[in-house]
Amino acid sequence: MRHALLVLLICMNAITLVAEHQPLLPQPQQIQYGAGRLSLRGLSIGLVSNPSPEDRFAAAELSSSLSRRAGTTLPVVTGNPKGPVITLVRTGAVDALPGPDDHAGPESREAYEIRIDPHGAEIRSPSSVGLYYGVQTMRQLVEGDAGDASLPEASIHDWPALAYRGFMMDMSHGPLPTETEIKRQIDFLARWKANQYYFYSEASIELRGYDLVNPEGRYTQDQVRRIIDYARARHVDVVPCLELYGHLHDVFRIERYADLSLIPHGGEINPRNERTQALVSDWIQQLAALFPSPWMHIGFDEPWELERAGSMLGGVDPASLYIDRLKQTIELVEKSGKRPMFWADVKSGAHIFQKYPGLFSQLPKSVIAVPWVYDPLPDYAEFVAPFAREHIAQVVAPAVWCWNEIAPDYSITFANIDGFVADGRKFGALGVMNTGWTDAGQVLYRMALPGMAYGAVAGWQTAPVNRHQFFAGYSTQMYPAQAAADVAVALDKLSAAQESLTKIVGGGTIHRFWQDPFAPERLKRAQSNLAALREERLLAEEAQERLQGALASTQDTYSLPCLLVAARMLDYAGMKYLYAGEIAGFFESVGRNPSRSDIGFLARQTTSQNHGRIADLLDMLTMTRERYRSAWRDEYTDYRLGVELGRWDLEYAYWSHFQMRLEDLFRGFKTGDTLPSLEELRPHP
Repeated sequence: MRHALLVLLICMNAITLVAEHQPLLPQPQQIQYGAGRLSLRGLSIGLVSNPSPEDRFAAAELSSSLSRRAGTTLPVVTGNPKGPVITLVRTGAVDALPGPDDHAGPESREAYEIRIDPHGAEIRSPSSVGLYYGVQTMRQLVEGDAGDASLPEASIHDWPALAYRGFMMDMSHGPLPTETEIKRQIDFLARWKANQYYFYSEASIELRGYDLVNPEGRYTQDQVRRIIDYARARHVDVVPCLELYGHLHDVFRIERYADLSLIPHGGEINPRNERTQALVSDWIQQLAALFPSPWMHIGFDEPWELERAGSMLGGVDPASLYIDRLKQTIELVEKSGKRPMFWADVKSGAHIFQKYPGLFSQLPKSVIAVPWVYDPLPDYAEFVAPFAREHIAQVVAPAVWCWNEIAPDYSITFANIDGFVADGRKFGALGVMNTGWTDAGQVLYRMALPGMAYGAVAGWQTAPVNRHQFFAGYSTQMYPAQAAADVAVALDKLSAAQESLTKIVGGGTIHRFWQDPFAPERLKRAQSNLAALREERLLAEEAQERLQGALASTQDTYSLPCLLVAARMLDYAGMKYLYAGEIAGFFESVGRNPSRSDIGFLARQTTSQNHGRIADLLDMLTMTRERYRSAWRDEYTDYRLGVELGRWDLEYAYWSHFQMRLEDLFRGFKTGDTLPSLEELRPHP
């Protein structure tokens, strides 16, 4: 009861504070404002004697951020500086990264305190990471700009609700983010107090002795080391997130390794093949040496062929085959000095634990289960309660819903994160691993930045995230005041357009983007949703307008251009299905035996080179393609870019072919001729 009352008071306090001061993300556990202010002008950043490199890094970041807001330099000094000062005080060890068994709460290593009054300020923590998180909060507290920039009088005591707050980036299903982009993601996540970055690799890391595996689509070990060092400075632990059972087609498609798969050139290992055991052991040793993290994620999700494997291997019980292989891999990981984690398919993926509930009690007590599900559900207890009953540690894994979509669906994302994190905490989860998948291979992942931030915020706060105010708070902290409101509205409209399009054409909107809109079932849906398609386009157009305004005022080259691409793609998708429905209506209106006048009407509405509907589609398609290509190259290497640009070229060819076919028909059409049906005329992919 006391805990519930505390949460209620925190929530009520947060509502009041948002109205009066800058919205803070995550919302501190305890915060009280005073009436005074501390001007940034004339301030310095003070460090106690003998500061560590980590302390200096935090002070430099605070100095850089506040100096930009103040329009003048706030120097970092040690000793006893003159004048008002923001002092950083670490009372314990450096303790820069999460350990294997961290805890959350007000006494945790990540907790910090902030005191601000009109005469100066202090950030105090038992560790360097706590100081760093105090710096992130103080950056958010600043109000005003240049000569008017100041910090409000305040007292803050803050700590994480969950000890581990990670984000997993998919480096295998889709594009390959550049090294620079990964560092940008880590910078971004650290702002919101995330402390883990899961490096998902099926075969995307260079390993000695495997030169044939993905040479164009992998990171060198030196690149990985640089990423790890970069993340450590920001108190983010880079955790290897591997696949050591299934999802290994990138290996088995190579003839040298094809027979290590249960089915040659398949995706899952043959668990009884001794060469497979040697490969897995070698990989674990190499990756354990490369990644300093105390944790190692070994995969084991979606073993779709488990039952087939049991049959092919002589009638072995599938559950026994799975648990035996899991235990063998866990033992190898523990021998390498790491704590193992694995994907737990409860009622997701291959539903292994639902099919074989006896597996819960057979899990080694040292392992960390990672139950995952990405749908918004009223209750997630069935995913986490069974592990809690068996005293198996767990980290819950929601997701940013965007892997098969034109733009992220933030309604699904926020509901999934909120519900799963809440039930995870209820059943004692260690943390949250928000997942970022790129299955369709086409997503520009910077579109997902708000979802990445939301996952980190939800893992830190005790109070639920105010999802209805999130875009406003996020935009206020990400963008200058003159752009923040526009970006908040744009994100809201973008998400609404994505939701609307999903309802009209079905889920997996990125696939619908390329599909033939004149296929009978799709055309029927388009014709029955013309008004909804117009509304979807209006939402996408408002998002474009707002984003164009924000770009003009900020010159942001990181997070806004890809959102503009998303808005244009949603607009094109709506136009494509709307125009298909309208064109079908025109054909129906003139009948099968139209006059020359009717044919002229059809030509003007469809194939006119200047203002016909197909010309509109070709215009928007080609202009958006170039924006997409540019945005891709800002984030990713050229690995798989040719595949994705090929889709745009095929889309262009479809409409160009259709336009020429109609032009030929209309040019030679005579009164009395029979007009072919759209089904006969449409290009067949």
